[in-house]
Amino acid sequence: MTQPTLDIIAIGNAIVDILAPAEDTLIAELALTKGGMQLVDADGAAALYGKMGSAVEASGGSAANTIAGMAALGCRCGFIGQVADDQFGKVFAHDIRAIGVDFATPAREGEPPTAQCLIFVTPDGQRTMNTFLGASQFLPAAALDVAKIESAAVLYLEGYLWDPEQPRAAMRTAIDLAKKAGRKVAFTLSDNFVIARHGDDFRALIADGSIDILFANEHEIAAIADVEDFEGAVAKIAPQVPVLVVTRSEKGAIAIADGERHEVAAEPIKAVVDTTGAGDLFAAGFLAGQAQGRSMTDSLRMGAICAAEIISHYGPRPEHDLKALVAAKLG
Repeated sequence: MTQPTLDIIAIGNAIVDILAPAEDTLIAELALTKGGMQLVDADGAAALYGKMGSAVEASGGSAANTIAGMAALGCRCGFIGQVADDQFGKVFAHDIRAIGVDFATPAREGEPPTAQCLIFVTPDGQRTMNTFLGASQFLPAAALDVAKIESAAVLYLEGYLWDPEQPRAAMRTAIDLAKKAGRKVAFTLSDNFVIARHGDDFRALIADGSIDILFANEHEIAAIADVEDFEGAVAKIAPQVPVLVVTRSEKGAIAIADGERHEVAAEPIKAVVDTTGAGDLFAAGFLAGQAQGRSMTDSLRMGAICAAEIISHYGPRPEHDLKALVAAKLG
């Protein structure tokens, strides 16, 4: 097996996030599920945008956020995702390339436009996401960069993108390419609503050995295991994957690798401003730690450090020097 030229390549939604503060009363008025994520169509996105106050626009998308965090930590990163040939598509492409990520997926002509995620952030820092998938749901297998997938140490996939048919087929193709090249596949379950729709697919991927590193939060691990008790859910899923990583918000995170359990506390912060991207940046820190050859516990701590940074401000991309933060705490 040849040496990898990339530490990681991810396939995910290429989304521009639009974030605005909102009171709980507005969440109730709009009949949204606080802290959750729902898919909306173009009309729905436009209606919600009209209800937003002053907003911040930033390139986002779950896997893209993870890749941005890993790039900030010095990893060699690539990203595959579909944008449209429009202004938001140009913004996304510029932003991700500007941080050193290899992004070469050709823009798609015509409708629909580049994907958007409208995020209402309540005073407690919870984010309620409303996603218009737009062009991102039309990523074809033909857009995959085969050579880069084969040369990346890890292929990282987000569950959010499993819903549309074309990218789902593309990700299945990418898994086969990575596995045949002897690379690892990491997968994040993304959200309970995704598991509700595609849990059987995910369980099949886990059972057949397609996933080497599985990321979940404590609600998602219960859903995928179909076991309400946290420890029972972990006990059911952990033997089926080489590495299981589960985040637990203020209760920290655990990883089980080859039957050995590792656990860290959450990093202390002054205040939770916005939880958008917390899980994405946790994955970034953990995967960067593994790419750097760190221990499982130190990789978890890197995840916790990155997650703490991201929830201390608005938006899903780091504002502080993640390398410096990690060096100050771990060396």
